[in-house]
This record gives sequence, C-alpha cells and structure tokens, in this order.
Amino acid sequence: MEHLNSVEFFYNFLFVMGLVGFVVFVSLYFVDAGYGKMRTEKWGPAINNKVGWFLMEVPVFIAMIYLWGISPVRGQIPYLLFFLLFEMHYFQRSFIFPMLMRGQSKMPIVIMGLSVAWNLINGYVQGYWLFHIAPVYSPYHASWVSDPRFIIGTVIFILGFIINLHSDYVIRHLRQPGDTNHYLPKKGMYRFVTSANYFGEITEWLGFAILTWSWAGALFFWFSCCNLVPRANSIYLRYEKEFPDEFDRKKLKRIIPFIY
Repeated sequence: MEHLNSVEFFYNFLFVMGLVGFVVFVSLYFVDAGYGKMRTEKWGPAINNKVGWFLMEVPVFIAMIYLWGISPVRGQIPYLLFFLLFEMHYFQRSFIFPMLMRGQSKMPIVIMGLSVAWNLINGYVQGYWLFHIAPVYSPYHASWVSDPRFIIGTVIFILGFIINLHSDYVIRHLRQPGDTNHYLPKKGMYRFVTSANYFGEITEWLGFAILTWSWAGALFFWFSCCNLVPRANSIYLRYEKEFPDEFDRKKLKRIIPFIY
C-alpha cells in the first residue's frame, strides 16, 4: 500500500509540474530569462558563466547516477541504454560545454539556483520512473530495444544531440578573438531558425519521451518547450531589430523550422 501511495504521489507530482511548466511558458513571454543575451543587472549578483553552467547542470547528472546505481535493474539492457543516453547529454552539458565557453559572461545566481532546483526535480522524475517505478508497474523487457518506439526515439534523440552540439559550435565561432561585434549565425540549422541550439535540445527530449514512452519523458519534453520556446522568441525579436535586412531576406523562424 505504501508503494502504491508513492506511485500515486509521483503521478500527481507530474501533473503539478506540468502546470508549473505552463506558468513558466506564459511568464517568459513577458519576462526575459536573465541569462546569456538577456542578462541585465536587475537580476542581481552573478557568477562566472562557466562556473554557473557547471553548478546548475551537474546535479541532474549525479542524481541520475544515484537513482540508477541503487536500482536492481541497472544492468538490464533497456535501462542501461536509457541511463547512458541521458547521461551522455548531461556529461557534455556539465563538463564539456562550460569549458568550451568563450568570453567572460556572467550568470545571475538566482537563475542558477532556479535551474539547480529544476534539474534536481527532473533528475528525480526521470530516474525514479525509469529505474524504480517502471520495473514494477510497466517493465521494459529486453525486446524493447527492437521496438519501433525505442528505435525512432533514439534516432530523434541522437539527431537532436548532434544539432545541439553543432549549433553551439557555430555560436562559439561567430567572432574572431578580440572582435566585439554582433553577428547573425548562418550555418547549420541557423539557416532556418534563430535558436537552432534550442531546437536541437527540444528534439533530444522529444526523442527521449518517445524512446522511453513515458509520462516522465513527456514532462521533460513539455517543460523544455515551456522554457525554451519563449526564450527563442525573445532572441528572435532581438535579432530582428539588429539585422532587419537579413530577416526579410531569409524568412527565419524562431525555433521550429518553417513553422515557428
């Protein structure tokens, strides 16, 4: 009975977090998230961007290791693959991406704190579902790796991961050392959208939702969209003001090619 209550709590928690995501989505169309291009002094004290990124991304990396490590199914192939795909993204985000950053940008501490909170919540949601609830109530058998949902989802996830990495590379190489001018990114998926890196990320988590075929994965995709789509809109409007002639010619979208 206690375990049933914990499962009921888990699904109620997913519902509440889905509502929170909607509030975030609406709010970010009125208030720019204060990091990166949108950072202003009104967001208060800030720390080095590299340090901020590491501190806000590494909690989910560690949380997933813990929840996978204490699971009795950690050695079974489907669960191991879920773990490795998820951690591949967060290893890159926690340990590699910050080291590749250029410049001396800063991140507001409040933004970092909110991100840490979300990442811990998300680590709990994904890890608890995959490694502790699913094995009891909806187990992934070895045959899952040949299921079309797993195959299609994995392809989408890897495609999103590649788009994300390449888009970050394009942004990092917009300027030569010492150059302080602003440029409109034009390579890769930036030929179609102004936030190609965000498009890559939501593509990843769409793939993860499909390959796990779970409400937990769907929440992650939903929350990623609620956070990144409004931010992509803010970046679009900023670029539109800075590069009006190129916008008219290219007919760029915000985050989803040819659609939005």
